[in-house]
Amino acid sequence: NGVHERMVAEIFAREAPEIYVSLSSEIAPQMREYLRASTVAINAYTVPITRPYLNALIAELEARGFSQQPLIMLSNGGVIGAGRAGTLPVRMIESGPAAGALVACYFSRKFNLPDLISFDMGGTTAKACMIQGHEPLVTGHFEVDRRYRFKPGSGMPITVPSIDMIEIGAGGGSIAWIDELGLLRTGPESAGSVPGPVSYGRGGTEPCVTDADVVAGILDPDRFLGGDMKLDAAGARAAVGELGAKIGLSPEETAWGIFEVVCEQMAAAARAHATDRGIDHRGLPMLAFGGAGPVHACLVADLIDSSQVIYPLLASVLSAFGTLVTPAKIDLVRSQLSPLDAIDWAEASRAIDAMMEDGGQTLKEAGIDPCQIEYTFAVDLRYLGQQSELTIELTGDPRKQRDACQMRQRFETEYEAQYGLKLNDMAVELVGWRITAKGAVPDRAAATAPGKGDSPAPRHRTVHFRAGAREVPVYDRSELTLGTEIEGPLIVEERETTIFIQPGWTASLHENGSIIANKNIANRNRDI
Repeated sequence: NGVHERMVAEIFAREAPEIYVSLSSEIAPQMREYLRASTVAINAYTVPITRPYLNALIAELEARGFSQQPLIMLSNGGVIGAGRAGTLPVRMIESGPAAGALVACYFSRKFNLPDLISFDMGGTTAKACMIQGHEPLVTGHFEVDRRYRFKPGSGMPITVPSIDMIEIGAGGGSIAWIDELGLLRTGPESAGSVPGPVSYGRGGTEPCVTDADVVAGILDPDRFLGGDMKLDAAGARAAVGELGAKIGLSPEETAWGIFEVVCEQMAAAARAHATDRGIDHRGLPMLAFGGAGPVHACLVADLIDSSQVIYPLLASVLSAFGTLVTPAKIDLVRSQLSPLDAIDWAEASRAIDAMMEDGGQTLKEAGIDPCQIEYTFAVDLRYLGQQSELTIELTGDPRKQRDACQMRQRFETEYEAQYGLKLNDMAVELVGWRITAKGAVPDRAAATAPGKGDSPAPRHRTVHFRAGAREVPVYDRSELTLGTEIEGPLIVEERETTIFIQPGWTASLHENGSIIANKNIANRNRDI
């Protein structure tokens, strides 16, 4: 009941109109006071920054003759108009990673792969997201400002829809170190971009993942950023060597160890993320992007039993492309606590009506024709006495169907898939309703690859694997042609990233310019 909150807002509007007011009944209209208070506090803290900025952006664009309202990415994998987004900054916190997940959905449709793993690795973190039925998983809760960055429960909880992904401290700038047991570790501490890895030559002193990639021979120090940025290979080798000397390893052995450790960390996180959600990740294809993603994705895929890795063009800036293939969308929720077999359908209809009106108006402001808006419905259910619920997608409008039996069946199916059992004699409780208002998914033409023909002969570079040094062919991505199939190990270089294909994999060029790596189990040799 937001009556009292709205009364307070009216007082502020009358007595102090210059103050921005955020209401929990509008930002997070659902039960659980602490979650709602935390969410609205974060929104109120940030709205004095975002709202004036976006309003100024709109005004400047209008002054320059741009009549359309700019669209802003949200954490749920949708965009809305900048005017509304300025009042909802709490919904934008994970917008960058969400754009990466949406680009994975784009490629899942282009390749007709309903289920895949999105793998995004940059300079500081790596993120994995499960795509199911061409759509990312969405959660209603996440945390910000964690005291321990990657430890759940150590931050401020937020209850807004967000793409469900796992994030760990594993990136190109992650620092390698030796723990108390004498084991090689990486992250979560990062050198960032300044000073960055030792090889950047900007004052960094601690060996990072990128330094290890240089020492192992995976990255060419003379061709980084297309040769525009020379890496300090000698400095990287000295730093990696100093670390390795503590445990009796050569610089090259240490470098490969760092490479394997960071890949195993990411693989373990992806496995846990999928398993916790009842998803069998084995055999699922992976989409690799981010500046460091293509360097490490093949080994990560190997470790989680993925059979295919897709490397799109311009992988290092692919999240930006994700904003161009993101539909206008907003997710809304209203609480209604009730036994499932005794729902007050009049109350439910009022809640759903209000959400549909809010969602329709939000998308209309984003320039979407009301006739083109699609509404989907979901319900939050739990067994009586539980503290957490599952969000269950519905096949139609619950106001019309009013089918509590079907809701229970779908809930028990999902519950059993996630937890391995169902409680047949336990009452089920309704917690709330959800709707998604969504416009059409934009379609953008993918880049096309060069014509058929023979690819130029490769260069070769020494790569230091666990089993020793090996000469590995190196190709320029721009020179590859359709029909080319190359057995790993191999390296493909482009200006912004490097693709490292492991032994036992075969790479080929797709007609849209993506490189596809497929695992050949007969040739797989993890010990090379």
